[in-house]
Amino acid sequence: MTAEPAEVRRGRKYDQVVAGAREVFMRDGFEGASVDEIARAAGVSKATLYSYFPDKRLLFMEMATLECARQADEALTTIDQSQPPRVVLPQVAQTFLSFILSETGQRIFRICVAEADRFPDLGRRFYQSGPMLMRDAVTRYMQASMARGELCIDDLDLAADQFTELCKADLWIRTVFGIRDSFEEAEIARVVDGAVETFLARYSA
Repeated sequence: MTAEPAEVRRGRKYDQVVAGAREVFMRDGFEGASVDEIARAAGVSKATLYSYFPDKRLLFMEMATLECARQADEALTTIDQSQPPRVVLPQVAQTFLSFILSETGQRIFRICVAEADRFPDLGRRFYQSGPMLMRDAVTRYMQASMARGELCIDDLDLAADQFTELCKADLWIRTVFGIRDSFEEAEIARVVDGAVETFLARYSA
């Protein structure tokens, strides 16, 4: 007989528990975070915590998903389907970079990579709750821009991925390897401007 999968329960102290989990996971990582410490940070009993989240993996996945979704929602609000690429693409790039270069974004990424073998759902949930939403939104915008005759693209998925990678140039790799933990606005603007110009040189109609 197959055991029923564990499920998250939402209730009066749900937000409180997630906030405590975020504090501890961001500070100690997945492996280093203890349920006792999370309960203390959330101001709830261990029994209450387990009544909402039956295991630590589910709690981390919920916290990471919510954080990524929040950032994705912020990015989506910057996309005005009626505006031209030179207006929209820099806004999308800035919002995207502000999350992936942030301490929260980096910690979530590193935890997902570190735990990918044991908990492959972590990586999938991370991707689906943030990067995939962002990619889909950019693709929809590009479709609208093509309909207005502003862009000429054969492969929308590839173009969206290329723009994302252009935005990460130099900054992302130095952050991942711990060479830099922050960048000046001018450094980010340089990469964003280069990404937009390179993309439009290839795909502008």
